Amino acid sequence: MRKVKPIFVATSIDLDFLTAIERLALHDIQALEFTPDLFQVNESEKKRAADLASPQHGVLGLIPATRELRLSWSGLKRSDLHDSHAESFHAKTLPRLYTMKTEILKVDLASIGISETLLSQPSWIDTWTLDEDNTSRDAASIRQAAQGLRESDIPVAFPTETVYGLGADATRSPAVQGIYKAKQRPSDNPLIVHVWSLRQLRNLLRPTEPEHNETSADDPIPEIYTQLIARFWPGPLTLIVPNPTDSRLAPEVTAGLSTFGVRMPRNPHALALLKLADVPLAAPSANASTKPSPTEAEHVENDLNGRISMIIDGGPCDVGVESTVVDGLTSPPLILRPGGISIEQLRSCPGWEDVAVGYRDNSELNSAPRAPGMKYKHYSPKASVILFEHTRKMPSEEEMVQIVQKRKTIGVIRTAHWTPSLGLGKTEHAMVNGASQAQTCNGNREVVDEIQKIKRFEIAKTTLSISLFEIELGTQAGIIAKGLFAALRSLDKLNVDVILVEGVDDSLGDVSAAVMNRLRKAAEVKVQT
Repeated sequence: MRKVKPIFVATSIDLDFLTAIERLALHDIQALEFTPDLFQVNESEKKRAADLASPQHGVLGLIPATRELRLSWSGLKRSDLHDSHAESFHAKTLPRLYTMKTEILKVDLASIGISETLLSQPSWIDTWTLDEDNTSRDAASIRQAAQGLRESDIPVAFPTETVYGLGADATRSPAVQGIYKAKQRPSDNPLIVHVWSLRQLRNLLRPTEPEHNETSADDPIPEIYTQLIARFWPGPLTLIVPNPTDSRLAPEVTAGLSTFGVRMPRNPHALALLKLADVPLAAPSANASTKPSPTEAEHVENDLNGRISMIIDGGPCDVGVESTVVDGLTSPPLILRPGGISIEQLRSCPGWEDVAVGYRDNSELNSAPRAPGMKYKHYSPKASVILFEHTRKMPSEEEMVQIVQKRKTIGVIRTAHWTPSLGLGKTEHAMVNGASQAQTCNGNREVVDEIQKIKRFEIAKTTLSISLFEIELGTQAGIIAKGLFAALRSLDKLNVDVILVEGVDDSLGDVSAAVMNRLRKAAEVKVQT
């Protein structure tokens, strides 16, 4: 065992003890000493602390001390700390100090050898190769991330066409556990597996057999998916497939289910990373659990800075909401999560004419989730969200008085029908919030900048005195989908107290349905009539 250097931290009763332990458990902590009388911990908290002190979390022991909280660790270099010279810290600074460095790697597509021309060729899916520029720093960044995925247990964030994903080797339990730790995600929520080829998927579906040339009769991919794969892969479509008894996947990927979700992303950065790593990647959205999904590298950094080591920056995502999840193993086939592929598109494929909706817009807390996003509250900013269904008129001034109460700052996301400032005031000034200046690799930066323009209104009435920050997403479902999560995050950065959202008609198509599905899961209050 390597020699560890102790760090002495002055304790304080205003530190949340268990929060500190959980944060430290993300790293290779070797010993922890604390002064029990400074922390008012009950028996359940002691048990939880003891569980966190187990070797699987890296903490080898909780040892009573007399005066101070004493921490010793290995695996972190002094350069990994924000303050490289300090040896004594106030306990309140622990969440800030005990973090790894998170590096953002901007990668230009031209350097990694994948083009839209290649992606449009129908025969490329199992035959493509990378034509890397070995002298390029960008290509080196992708190779560095791929090596980390093969050899490290720390997940890597990368762009897909839907949202940014947080990837780890799906075949190694410690690596997959790294996802749950970084996101602070419940472990009974299954993860979607990402592959770069059909050969890789077939190997997962028959893990104990040697590789050989597959025939149609021998193909372990369920036949019901043949037409979907031919038409929609690579793309924003996740398929529920059977998990073999002797599975290669880490058990944490499936959360105890007999099936798992798999997709082949269309984003060139994701495909290059998958091929270079040459391992299937478990990859949920790269946000802190329950928070809005990230559609830019900046969003990932805001949530996971200090919890992961690398973020590949490929610019804003194309779709803006997660993949459609379908289950063809049931009769009739079901859509478990709406997303980038519509029900009309699915019904145009043989065998999918009768596909039905198998999801609810509310969290399904009392059942095991069959797909990600079905069980827990998701997509929520720090501020409370009040969703007005599309059939509901814009709130009146009297209703706003009831909504606002003691709140001082209000966020509003408008779509089709609401008037600016809810008809309450005049524009003070316009601002652009949270739009980074990085050049996009996929042409979406102009759209994202446009939807992130925020108008500020100062409302000064006898019954209502508030600052109102407003984002207009427009009427097109695709633009709303691209801008929704970014809008929630932009208003959150302004520390608004509550966000009012004008809903859209979810009968207009699956992108609209996906938008409303995410909003209903994010909202604390839903106003329908």
